[in-house]
Amino acid sequence: MNEVVGSHDLLLITLDTLRYDVAAELAATGRTPRLASRLPGGVWDERHAPGNFTYASHQAMFAGFLPTPAAPGPHRRLFAARFAGSETTAAGTYVFETPDLVSGLAAAGYHTVCVGGVGFFDKRGPLGSVLPGYFQESHWEPEFGVPSPTSFEAQIDRAEQVIAGLAPGRRLFLFVNVSALHQPNWFHLPGATREAGDSRASHAAALEYVDRHIDRLFDAVSGRGPAFAIVCSDHGTAYGDDGYTGHRLGHQAVWTVPYTHFFLEAP
Repeated sequence: MNEVVGSHDLLLITLDTLRYDVAAELAATGRTPRLASRLPGGVWDERHAPGNFTYASHQAMFAGFLPTPAAPGPHRRLFAARFAGSETTAAGTYVFETPDLVSGLAAAGYHTVCVGGVGFFDKRGPLGSVLPGYFQESHWEPEFGVPSPTSFEAQIDRAEQVIAGLAPGRRLFLFVNVSALHQPNWFHLPGATREAGDSRASHAAALEYVDRHIDRLFDAVSGRGPAFAIVCSDHGTAYGDDGYTGHRLGHQAVWTVPYTHFFLEAP
């Protein structure tokens, strides 16, 4: 990452609440072709989330603790704050001198931008202002939020506007929290009703919706030049698994998440 930071734009996308098993199933059955085309061998990396709900997981990720490979480690990290005794900081790790990655990248000359999604990014109160407050520029509108059936399209619209207004020579760190997978998501499944509520099937349909539009976001970023992208979930969620529903709990469906990273080449 020491060769990437400074020479590439950086894109971090969190597919909020996306379960690993759903992501893996849709990639294997050809239901998310655009995302699958970016995955090594068309397969998501199975990882463990650093938190079991949005706020905790993003606080960890912004400190450099991305989801960890679901296998015995230690596993070296891409980014890390300078910290004595760290066993996951290696020669290829980009080490920043600030408390969080966002300000560390700003210190390295990046313009840092957040396009929020779920309520922890809505800036409507003190709690919803903490995570977007890390960034030099942050955006949230009701159209980006979980009740909107076109939330991801609206988020990409805003990202495109931000990118268009940025000086060509300025490096960009763009973070997008995609809210479409989060409950409520029943409206993404044809024939589903509000009364029936969300399900694993509507969760999958929401991922198909994201897949239909995600290349537009990749194209907007790569249009500036070479970029490095990280796409992952912050946590999963349960739909009746072993009697559990939702997240902020310790079930495998919550802790196990999909992850990938790849380079976006300029046209």
